[in-house]
Amino acid sequence: MKIKSFAKVNIFLKIVGFRGEYHEIASRFVKVSNLFDELSFEKSKEGFSIEGDFACETKENSIYKAYNLLKDFPKVDKFFKEHKVKVIKRIPQFAGLGGGSSNAAAFLILVNEVLNLKIKKETLSKMGEKIGADVPFFIYGYNSANVSGIGEIVENFQEEPIKFDIITPPIKCETPKVYKEFRKKANKEMIEKNKKMADILKNMKSKEILEKFSSKDLNDLFIPALNICKDLEKYQNDMFFSGSGSSFFKVIK
Repeated sequence: MKIKSFAKVNIFLKIVGFRGEYHEIASRFVKVSNLFDELSFEKSKEGFSIEGDFACETKENSIYKAYNLLKDFPKVDKFFKEHKVKVIKRIPQFAGLGGGSSNAAAFLILVNEVLNLKIKKETLSKMGEKIGADVPFFIYGYNSANVSGIGEIVENFQEEPIKFDIITPPIKCETPKVYKEFRKKANKEMIEKNKKMADILKNMKSKEILEKFSSKDLNDLFIPALNICKDLEKYQNDMFFSGSGSSFFKVIK
């Protein structure tokens, strides 16, 4: 009863609109096949618990939030009276690599399989949306996908697998603060420009995108993150910024 919970990088991340407090995105998510957590269920009499090196309280943990979505199933309630969740953490937290979302998705998928709940992938994705915008991508399990809306629209993108070199500086980029910083300077002209660029990028292969553009071109959250965390700039070099940070990546050739 074990599953790999993979990281992701954003090849591009354009903000193309607003939906109340949420941001509408156009992005390319790519799975990082060589960086993953491992999630398993093990016998325990403690009731539902999560064992792992996490930087948040249990009630803030994405796995706990996923459990809350399933706990009303009698099978789930019974199972977690006799099992705990164990996570071997390798994906850095608060790093723009989707670790928390990936963990939530892995939990939903593994519970569905182990307990034979027969929940369709589309339904699991809808459940995942309630936890975080990145969760649906991990539910679908694509190697590469164009992601839009507030993260709920996931379209498989066919391209050759890519391996990445990733560095994560010891800098905590808080996603809500980075998005708030973006909003300060966002205007209609900027959003329209982002839409046009996103329409071009979504049809290009990831390697081609990274050869033709810079991090500042591709990730609308890079400048806002730099404004908040000045030290990020010294780590950039020839690498690209993922999500709201603080990780940088480049293709291993």
